Order: sequence, then structure tokens, then C-alpha cells
Amino acid sequence: MDDVMLKLKPARRERLADVLYGQILEQIASGQMAEGAKLPSEARICRDFQVSRPVVREALMRLQADGLVVSRQGIGTFVKSRPSNKLTDFAASAEIASYLRAFEPRLALETECAGLAAMRRTKAQLNQIGEALAALEGAFARGETGWEEDFAFHLAVAAAAGNELFPRLLEELGDILRGSMRMALSLTRQGSEDRRRRVLEEHRKIFTAISGQNRELARLYMRYHLTESRARITGSHGDL
Repeated sequence: MDDVMLKLKPARRERLADVLYGQILEQIASGQMAEGAKLPSEARICRDFQVSRPVVREALMRLQADGLVVSRQGIGTFVKSRPSNKLTDFAASAEIASYLRAFEPRLALETECAGLAAMRRTKAQLNQIGEALAALEGAFARGETGWEEDFAFHLAVAAAAGNELFPRLLEELGDILRGSMRMALSLTRQGSEDRRRRVLEEHRKIFTAISGQNRELARLYMRYHLTESRARITGSHGDL
């Protein structure tokens, strides 16, 4: 009898790098590796995690890009900052890398959406953004995460940019964006009152700039909001 042909897909290196990223992140967040601690060598990580050197380099590169580790040439890689130990309560460790990567296309896409929305928004579209903002404020007041309301706000801004491709692109990224928003706002809900106030204030500034048809301010405030959101996840602010 002939052997059955199996249709197998090779394991993606990016996925392995995400898994390794998540495991190292867990050890940093839990305090097993303290700030300033030196990570094992690439060769040691390859052996311990049973992955190739390119996978290790990819994971370390992403950890460095996220501000969690710093590489010192000829010396090694060290823990730079420690995110909340609650981070992995709100997302699987292997998913966190992809959630953080989502901020890069968001910065390019949503910054421009905000600027165009300030120029092109209709009264009805501005009202829709305002309603989404009010819904987010209400969710925070009730002690809810508010990630669905947050997504609705950003989608309303994209729709107001006057090009139907913008909201379609956000919807295409919907799963990963919702996951990153859920993770970020879950941390915000667990954080300080000042942190929650700042998150709402960032959204209000975006709305005010769009309302006032100030393109540059709208772009600036959207970029600032997304940059701060990412920093809050990685623990750069230390205000958990």
C-alpha cells in the first residue's frame, strides 16, 4: 500500500520567535530576571530553548525594540525595564510580541487617519467620534475595561478620514487590534486613577483637535496616544 501524502506546513520562524519572546518576557515580568540582569548568551538560549540562532536573534531584537532589554556590544544583553507581572494575565505570552508589533502599522495608519479626519470629517462623523468617546468614558466610570468602546473610537476616526479603505484596513487588523487594546486597557483598569485619567485625556485631545479641524494637532495627539499606549504595556512609565 502506498504511503499517504500529508500536507504539512513548515513551522514559521516568526512564530517560534514569538514563543521565545513570550517566555523571556514572562521571566522578566515575574522578577526571575531583575532589571539590570544579564541574559544568557545566544548559544545558551539556543541550547536551553532548543531553537536556532536566527530565532533567538529575532526574539532578542523584538525585546530590544520594545524597550525590555538592551544590548551592549561585546558584553551581552541586559534587562532594561520590567513590565507589570499582571501582563500575562491578560494575554498569552506568545501573543504579546504580535500585539506590540501591531502598534507599528497603527502609528503609520492611524496618525494619518486623524489628520485627514480633522480636514474632512462631517458633522455626523464628528458626532460619531464624540459618542464613541462618551461610551469609553462611561465604560471607565463603570470600572469596565472599555476595549470595545476604544476600538469603536479609533474606527470612527478612521471612517471620518473620508476614505473607505481606512476603516476596512482597521477591520482587517481587527483581531490583533482588539487583543492589544484588551491587554492595554486591562492593565489600565488595574492601574492607578491617574493612569486611567491620562488615557481618557489622550482620547479627548484627539477628539478636540479633529473637532477644531487642526490637522497637525490631530496627527500629533494620535501618535502620542499610540506611543504612550505601547509604553504603558511594556512598563516604561512605571506607574502601574
